[in-house]
Parts: sequence; C-alpha cells; structure tokens
Amino acid sequence: MSSPANGLIPATILTGFLGSGKTTLLKRVLTEAHGQKIAVIENEFGEENIDTDILVSDTNEQIIQMSNGCVCCTIREDLRTTLSDLAAKRRKGELDFERVVIETTGLADPGPVAQTFFMDDEIAESYLLDSILTLVDAKHAEAQLDTRQEARMQVGFADQIFVSKSDLVEPAAVDALVHRIKHMNPRAPIQTAHFGEVALSKVFDLRGFNLNAKLEIDPDFLKADDHDHHHGHEHHDHEHGEHCDHPHHHAHEDDVKSFVFRSDKPFNPAKLEDFLGAIVQVYGPKMLRYKGVLHMKGTDKKVIFQGVHQMMGSDLGPKWMPGEKKQSKMVFIGIDLPKDVLMQGLEGCLA
Repeated sequence: MSSPANGLIPATILTGFLGSGKTTLLKRVLTEAHGQKIAVIENEFGEENIDTDILVSDTNEQIIQMSNGCVCCTIREDLRTTLSDLAAKRRKGELDFERVVIETTGLADPGPVAQTFFMDDEIAESYLLDSILTLVDAKHAEAQLDTRQEARMQVGFADQIFVSKSDLVEPAAVDALVHRIKHMNPRAPIQTAHFGEVALSKVFDLRGFNLNAKLEIDPDFLKADDHDHHHGHEHHDHEHGEHCDHPHHHAHEDDVKSFVFRSDKPFNPAKLEDFLGAIVQVYGPKMLRYKGVLHMKGTDKKVIFQGVHQMMGSDLGPKWMPGEKKQSKMVFIGIDLPKDVLMQGLEGCLA
C-alpha cells in the first residue's frame, strides 16, 4: 500500500500496558520484509526499547537508520516537535519513510497523542492519523483493567485490539476478557496475537479516523444490548441466555462503557448540532471515541460524524441507496457517560 493519494504520511498509534508485547509486535512489523519504510517514534522512557541488534548502529543520534531502511527515534522533547522534524527531514530528502508508528508508554492516555494530529495545523498538513492499536496482555489484563483507568481508556480508544499471551491462560478466561472488552469498545475488532504475529493488514491502513460511512459494531454487543433493554420484545434463545450468564459477566461494571443509539426517524440538523455541541462541551474529557452515520432531514446523503474528546468532525457521505433502510446509528465510548441523558437528548433531536 503506498501512502495516501493526498501525499500525507499515515500515522499509527500503538498503545498497551507494559509487558503487553508492544515491542515484540513492533519488532516483527519492522523486520518483516514488507518493503515499507517505517519511522518509529518511541516514547518509552526506561522501558525495554527496540533491541539494538536490529539497528545499524547504536549512536547517540536521536534518529537511527535501520538495516532495512526503517528509521527509529526516541522522543526527547514533545511529540509535535519530533513529528515536524521528521516531516521536514523527509521533505529535504534526508530521511526516507512512508509511514510513522508512535509507541506510547504503558501508562499513556492515547487521547492527547491522537489530538495532536487534528489540533495542530502543521502536523495535519503532513500526517494522516490512521488508527490506534491497543495491546492487551491476557495474563494480566483482568487485574490491570480492574485497577488502572488508563488501561480501560486504552481499550476505549482503540480501532483494533490485539490480545497477547492468550496461550498462558485458560480459554474460558480469554473468552471472558474478550466479552468484557466488547462492552467497553464494540467498535474495535479483537484478535489474539501470538508473539506479535499479526497480519500487516490488521496493523496498517485501517482508516479508523476516516470519515467513512462504515460503522462496524460488534453484533454480539448489539444482541446483548437488545437483551438488556427491551424487556418482553424478544424470544430469549437459550444459547444467548447462557452467553449472558457468564461467570465473569458484569461482575464489575467498568467505568469505560459504550452504548449505541439507533433510530429510523430522521434528525433535525439544527437541534442535533446544538445538542452534540453542548454534550461535547460538558463531557468532552470523558468522551473517548464516538462515531455516527446519520439520517438527516433535508438531505438524501448520509451524514457522518466522529470525534475524540472535544474534537468533533462531520461530513456528507454517499447517498442512501434506493431500497436501503434509512437509519441513524451512533456509538459512544467514554468514561461514566450518562447514557440516559444522551439517549433522551438524542431522541429529542429527532425531526
């Protein structure tokens, strides 16, 4: 895959707790013979850095060229400066790379890293944020998710989740973990990763931040959601009942939660804009990721919006196809978001 037609450099944020295998995954991506030149920005102070054996030379330079043409650098100052330096060197022909991977520290909240790509004009002119990848270590995940909000936030932010070290725990525990993660983030596909062995198609060019008309929500999550809220409308199939009486299921409510709003009625555009604007003002810091494909009164096109924290963008998408059911669908992922307030508010914006 060449870089996007617009000449922007795609950027991927790799996050996950210490020991979750980020370095292993990164090493594999870098050493695999995919012919792509990748610049890696490491923000790992005092953690295990990429082994020097795959680097050409261990110098005090901030930027190290690797044997396969990849570039590695450690953040000494802030991310913005590092990104703009790299882009400048690339423009001058001093460095050659096609994409950037930013490895964050185990305790980082990926939100501000993601926002850098939207808030800063200079960065936005050079880079396109592609996706946030989160690694979850199956052996320690339960304890980390129970005790560390950052770990829960990393799950909420993800466009793609990899569960590492699943071979070290019982299959039932992995299932319970996946179930738990889906409730926190029904948007992100979850895949097990043995020793960083994952297909590059699951790592790059995921377009998690593109304003596209695809809104993938995990079907199990939607089923469970219907099961939770519409009492009496549903024949409770036995298998599903068992699925929900999982021994670990909802033993503890995580503060990072998600919910989906769906409606066949069109939205009143002015009301919706006011409401979303107000919600983002009040709850922005607690809103991790949100996205919607909307049926709006007054247009025959889908309206697409998405956001990270307080940054929200929207766009007109393709026309509704003849015979396609016009339905608005939104997913919100955040920390202790008041679901009732949001659901009622959105209902109130329908035309």
